[in-house]
Amino acid sequence: MPETSLSPPAADAVLAPAAEHLPLRRGPLLVTSLLAVTASALIYLAPLAAVWRTAWPYALLFAALGTAQLGTVARVLARPASRRVVLAAGAALAVLVVWFLTRRTPVLPGPSPWIPADSVIGFVDYLCAGLQVIGVAGFGIVWVLRAVALSGGADTQARRRPRLRRVAGAVAVTPVTLVVLLATFVGFSGASDGLAGAGFPGDTVPPRHLPAGKRSTVEYCRIDGVPLAMDIYTPPAGAAPPGRGAPVAMYIHGGGLVLGDRKLSGLGASLSDHQAALFTPLRERLNANGYLVASIDYRLTPAAPWPAPLDDAKCAVRFLRAHAADLGIDPSRIGAWGASGGGWLSSMLGLTGRQDGIGPYAEQSSAVQAVVDMFGPTDLNDFADAPPFIRFLLWAGIGTSTATRHSASPINYVTGNAPPFLILHGKQDEDIAPRQSLRFAERLRTAGVSAEFVEVAGTGHTLATPGQRPSTQEATDMVVDFFRATLR
Repeated sequence: MPETSLSPPAADAVLAPAAEHLPLRRGPLLVTSLLAVTASALIYLAPLAAVWRTAWPYALLFAALGTAQLGTVARVLARPASRRVVLAAGAALAVLVVWFLTRRTPVLPGPSPWIPADSVIGFVDYLCAGLQVIGVAGFGIVWVLRAVALSGGADTQARRRPRLRRVAGAVAVTPVTLVVLLATFVGFSGASDGLAGAGFPGDTVPPRHLPAGKRSTVEYCRIDGVPLAMDIYTPPAGAAPPGRGAPVAMYIHGGGLVLGDRKLSGLGASLSDHQAALFTPLRERLNANGYLVASIDYRLTPAAPWPAPLDDAKCAVRFLRAHAADLGIDPSRIGAWGASGGGWLSSMLGLTGRQDGIGPYAEQSSAVQAVVDMFGPTDLNDFADAPPFIRFLLWAGIGTSTATRHSASPINYVTGNAPPFLILHGKQDEDIAPRQSLRFAERLRTAGVSAEFVEVAGTGHTLATPGQRPSTQEATDMVVDFFRATLR
């Protein structure tokens, strides 16, 4: 019989079948991508009830997208495969398309479905979209690496050192994973108001026959389809003088126009820091003196670009006047107060309230008769020495345009017909320099406006520091006495 020589198979013939059947590893890149799209889905699903109340078709769309995304994530985790990774990337791209069409270029009808998610932190929808981008990019890289491996183009030496390759991949992906985790925490906390339920209230009442000495929540305006809530604290029975409507003190929460809400609990309340504005002691004292106290929500920036917060505050004043008879108030005696961003809006309201605003009740005036500004910024082009986080909030809420910042600065609207101002500012405030309030008060006085400036020693960006001078009690007395003198 002839000899038969056996030669070893070629290396490619051995490696090719192994490459074809090489399973996708649940490596750090794939896991990070899955985490990113899962977090994004949880963020836009968190305020789903509020989206349903404002635009139910979008709520159905979000529910379908969330189901699809979470379903594809579960399938990839159960058995990683190229086709399933492609489906996960497709679902993430679908969310990005919806975000772009409803947020960046709002061509679809109805109110923005992202506003409820942005009702506590004004840039949550950007975090949501950014997580989807991370997911799509990660899935794309995983797919490409898989295709390279199947084509036989993978580096042979790398195959011989899988442990080293996994370690290098984990080190490279770790910063992205940390970014995803941080965005997840911030985004979900904001979209859910710290699990307290963000969005817009569904239990508002008509603005009439409100119980005395109680808090009631009303919808004061609906602008661009977005319902805006106001908490009304009515004075106790007999506190207001008989035969005349009660004066009003309207509170505007702080947070740099980017953070916070009117509520007294939850993440939004913490971000607003109502304590710094002396809200509770002032509300109690004002109610006891016969004042109706109104506390408003407004659309946050950048979710609703400037001047949306100011438009909302003006609409709140017009609402109060339009319902003066139902609320038992005197429409000629309305004052505003707030701290930080709330002080900023209160000052803008006092200086521009006679100008037209958007929204309902156009026949009513948006003007207020007194303003208390607690350490609010007055010149937005004077923030070069502010801390990085404060400059970030200004950048996120207003942008970097010098012209836009000029148009949003109260100091540029001072005229002789402005209402009286009381301005309080902590001497050690490092977030907003006290010089802003000092210059603002000087500009008001030069224009002939009654303006009292009080520098509070021993405190910073708050009026609630033990040992400050004037004390918290004395600062509260000043505000009450100011409203009593100007709204008498």
